[in-house]
Amino acid sequence: MLLLSLVLLEAQAEDRKVLVFGDSLSAGYGLQAGEGWVALLAERTQTTGMPVAVVNASISGETTRGGLRRLSDVLARQAPDVVILELGGNDGLRGYPIGQIHGNLSEMVTTIKATGAEVLLVSIPLPPNYGPRYVRAFQGVFEAVAAAEGIRLLPFTRSLLPLDEDMMQPDGIHPTAKAQPLMLEALWPALAPLLGAGSLNTTPQETRGAATLP
Repeated sequence: MLLLSLVLLEAQAEDRKVLVFGDSLSAGYGLQAGEGWVALLAERTQTTGMPVAVVNASISGETTRGGLRRLSDVLARQAPDVVILELGGNDGLRGYPIGQIHGNLSEMVTTIKATGAEVLLVSIPLPPNYGPRYVRAFQGVFEAVAAAEGIRLLPFTRSLLPLDEDMMQPDGIHPTAKAQPLMLEALWPALAPLLGAGSLNTTPQETRGAATLP
């Protein structure tokens, strides 16, 4: 079942708008309202007085093909300044052709850039049981798109966010509420410069966790 989560802080004319366009990793699958990393991002910008509005247009189960199909309409309605693009994990889990994933991501980035918005591309790791050849090729898609388009790439990898067992939901795929602050902390250094907030201090997190597959 597709889940659509929209989180919008009321913006003034001078506000910058961040659009999160992803799948269940960003939609907050299995979490209560307000627990996901996108909601925590919105809370951070609000409590620190940053002139930033956050919109979450992520859908659980979304693929790059589905995202490409609805992207133009979302961009037209939201007119974001920054887009966090977090798609591709479901394509990889379903073993979709690498060329197809690459093409869809490239077209989405091109579409976003055409509106004048900046893009932060988030890459998602695949489990090793998909085979080293496919896993390497899948990871290479994100790196190739980011390099070709000249955009920032944030890899949500297991080395970046060490995985604790109690930070995963019973399905072994989706992170729990406990992992969400760590996901935001991992993303923040790449996002902050796009918001003009590179020097903003963040609150240290006591928990450790990991972002995993959507």
